[in-house]
Amino acid sequence: QVQLVESGGGSVQAGGSLSLSCAVSGYTYRMGWFRQAAGKEREGVAVIYTRGVNTYYADSVKGRFTISQDNAKTTLYLEMDSLKPEDTAMYYCAAATDRWVPLTRLFLDNEYKYWGQGTQVTVSS
Repeated sequence: QVQLVESGGGSVQAGGSLSLSCAVSGYTYRMGWFRQAAGKEREGVAVIYTRGVNTYYADSVKGRFTISQDNAKTTLYLEMDSLKPEDTAMYYCAAATDRWVPLTRLFLDNEYKYWGQGTQVTVSS
């Protein structure tokens, strides 16, 4: 069983930075950050294979967001720079425990079994 607890959300002006954390208990194989804006579907923004170093980003955040984990693999991070109003959303961390998936499926939320409760990020213009 995996438990995930996010923290670090808040409000910031456009161009600013925020860091999100996700406390992880249990074994994970692949973890991701997802977000859901009001009235929109949830979308994946960054993924990491926790047993290696491979990271992947949605085009909308590439070059601005960085996903990482601590050496003990007990905390997942999302560093968000150059934030834009369109980054406003509830952010969730998610985990999968069992398998590699092709790139075309990496940002699909049904490829992740475990979810945190979410943390709100609001970017004002």
